[in-house]
Amino acid sequence: MTRSTIIDVAYLIAAVTFILALKGLSNPKQARSGNFIAMAGMALAVAATFFQEHLGHLALMVVAIVIGAAIGIPASRFVKMTAMPQLVAIFNGVGGGAAALVSLTSFIIFQTVISGLPSNVPTYKLLEVLIGVLIGTVSFSGSAIAFIKLQELITGRPITYPGQQFVNAILALAAIGLIITALATSSLGMVWALLVVSLALGVGLVLPIGGADVPVLISLLNSLTGVAVAASGFTLNNNMLIIAGTLVGASGLLLTQLMCKAMGRSLPNILFSAFGSVVTATGGAAGDDSRTVKSGTPEDIGVMLSYVQKVAIIPGYGLAVAQAQHTIRELADELEAKGIEVFYAIHPVAGRMPGHMNVLLAEANVPYDKLLEMDEANPKMSQVDVALVVGANDTVNPAARTVGSPISGMPIINADEAGQIIFLKRSMRPGFAGIDNELLFNEKTTLLFGDAKDTLSKLVTSVAAS
Repeated sequence: MTRSTIIDVAYLIAAVTFILALKGLSNPKQARSGNFIAMAGMALAVAATFFQEHLGHLALMVVAIVIGAAIGIPASRFVKMTAMPQLVAIFNGVGGGAAALVSLTSFIIFQTVISGLPSNVPTYKLLEVLIGVLIGTVSFSGSAIAFIKLQELITGRPITYPGQQFVNAILALAAIGLIITALATSSLGMVWALLVVSLALGVGLVLPIGGADVPVLISLLNSLTGVAVAASGFTLNNNMLIIAGTLVGASGLLLTQLMCKAMGRSLPNILFSAFGSVVTATGGAAGDDSRTVKSGTPEDIGVMLSYVQKVAIIPGYGLAVAQAQHTIRELADELEAKGIEVFYAIHPVAGRMPGHMNVLLAEANVPYDKLLEMDEANPKMSQVDVALVVGANDTVNPAARTVGSPISGMPIINADEAGQIIFLKRSMRPGFAGIDNELLFNEKTTLLFGDAKDTLSKLVTSVAAS
């Protein structure tokens, strides 16, 4: 076998591991092994790349890998669960930026190496480069803004201004025009202009997207990065990049569609509706305190929980903020020790990234068979004695069933079908959607105000003593 054949076989094996990894990531039980399979495949692909013929700058490549590992490993190992979405966003942005730089460098090489004339380069090659610059740069700048929003360096609410959609449309048309011009003139100046416009377009597309839509945004940006990487693969004639980028792009797009379905909204609606800057159709402006709610104490609720038969725990981003995943596991253990059935109802967009709650609860070693997705949990909610809502808000809001509500049509966890609802909240502040939660005013709902971790610890003590 020739060297190139051996490399292609290694790439093929790596591609198979990526497919197996995606299969594993579709199930919480297999997600960990899926990640290890993907890591092994990527290590094989990187190692095989070093054996390509006419490969130069090996020392610089090794230095780059060492620097990247020195940054990436500590960042991944020591990141808090609350910051996991930010980490995913920034890593995704780095991938898009790298793909854009590969494409930009390739265009420069076309100008300086191949007969000195980019006109000698096939048009489809130039198009691949330009698409890589556009999509990679949009992914980079969009992911950077997503990171800044998630890190709360700026508001997580939609940032809008008059004529914003018109400006974004102009930027998109300008990008297309620059691509056509660059193809016709082979001008490096047009490519630099495309880079600048693409940066602005990525920022413009993400600014008006509110916190409630971040899970969809992360999936979409991930898909864009995959497409940019695939474009780089075509540019470099690297089969591994083509396969890996296509898998990421396709799986990211599929996940985006699933997230949209989970929210009951279309992708254009999410991208262009500035969701989150609204008022409620059912309870007046967000944060309206004219209605009364019923509150309780952890001691009383703990005693009540000790004498029920079935409890559904519905987690949300607030659980991650309070770092209360281990405490909620302790509470579940105490309840199960008393013979009470406990399961977790997981909404697809709970948290700030796809699978956020699954990852969070897995860190606390919650058994995978206790994690029920929304479609599996909802049929059981009418049989539940207590629905314990911890940090969730919009994903349990019955306003989604009201025509005319800003979240109308969004599938929710049917917490209101439980016999009693215990709602842990810091305050009456609305969720990411910016609207009041009608569940708070349900006659079956009792609120426990305070930090979730502290409140859950008191519940654990009360249940243990009952």
